[in-house]
Amino acid sequence: MARVRIANAVLAMAGSAAIWAACSALRAQERLLSVWDGVYTRQQAERGESLYREYCADCHGDELEGDAEAPALSGGAFQTNWDGVALGNLYTRIRRDMPLNRDAGKLSPEVNAAVLAYILSSNHFPPGPADLPHAVEILNQIQFEIKPSRKR
Repeated sequence: MARVRIANAVLAMAGSAAIWAACSALRAQERLLSVWDGVYTRQQAERGESLYREYCADCHGDELEGDAEAPALSGGAFQTNWDGVALGNLYTRIRRDMPLNRDAGKLSPEVNAAVLAYILSSNHFPPGPADLPHAVEILNQIQFEIKPSRKR
């Protein structure tokens, strides 16, 4: 009888631990990722740099500085403009409207994601172990933040 009670207590503790772990995992998944979490690879940003030079630099400048007609894609004004916005919105803007000529919206999803990776790299956000995805649903789970959240 005592063995049964001990076994039941052990099972209850194990069950509670499993439930706690599952709840912790769900809470962790609910947290949005941030551009500070390493959401692109260095290699993807390097691919993006050459694509940026081919498709974007004529308007946005060699150093992403922008000009009177095209906004900068790096620096304080750019970061402030996108602070707190889901990365999917920035990706959609690039995918739908760039380059601003007869080719607008015609670049492949992979090209757009690589260019966005280069933009993130140029803004000094850290690289990580996996390429930036090109699925808007996933990119909407990544927050553009000027500074890392204290919760990280």
